[in-house]
Amino acid sequence: MTDRIQLLTAFDDLLQPERFRDYGPNGLQVEGKIGVRKLVSGVTASRALIEAAIEARADAIFVHHGLFWRGHDGRVTGWLKERLRLLLAYDINLFAYHLPLDAHPELGNNACFGSHLGLRGLSRFGEQDLGWLGEPSGGAPFQDAGALARHVEQALGRPATLVSGAAGVIRRIAWCTGGAQAYFEAAIAAGADAYITGEISEPQAHYARECGVAYLACGHHATERYGAPAVAAHVAVQLGLDHEFIEIDNPA
Repeated sequence: MTDRIQLLTAFDDLLQPERFRDYGPNGLQVEGKIGVRKLVSGVTASRALIEAAIEARADAIFVHHGLFWRGHDGRVTGWLKERLRLLLAYDINLFAYHLPLDAHPELGNNACFGSHLGLRGLSRFGEQDLGWLGEPSGGAPFQDAGALARHVEQALGRPATLVSGAAGVIRRIAWCTGGAQAYFEAAIAAGADAYITGEISEPQAHYARECGVAYLACGHHATERYGAPAVAAHVAVQLGLDHEFIEIDNPA
């Protein structure tokens, strides 16, 4: 058993949230009981995750997508009221780390996602160095963008949206998990042959065709389901806590 303050300190020491300009508060978002025995991790602090954590008798929840974001008007109504009601009724601590969780060099979303796809990171790019540029760990390039897309789809167990660039082999692959379509131009400038992220917006299809760099959108949730359990498991071992990752399916 540990306490809420020790758990917060462990997360902060590992993820260093003070280094980032983020879209919402990182750290303890909802205060629950002081004593923590069981930690549940998940991608998003949805009602479904909170209800599953209650069923699992969790004392704390660790997520990538918390409850509060820049521009939120502060009213506690509707879905937010219901999520908060459950957390407060069961005295559960909610910890959320956004960009710091993306960026951690070994346990973060980008590191774990690249490893899951069999990619080896070589350098960083983009705002706050969140984007990764690398190559297949085995060294052999993909024969074309279609071969890369098939590999990614098999690894994730879901279809990907592919906009092919120029014909030819794919050696240098850039990636950034989640809604990182705005990093595509930086990936192109970094010399990528292909870019993998969670989402695509209208301009990226044109950039891919005009610049010859393939673009793969593989799902926001699907690309960001690896960092939270990795960090939570690491801290749970460090503090002697019981940990469980709970997957809440999301087609996005």
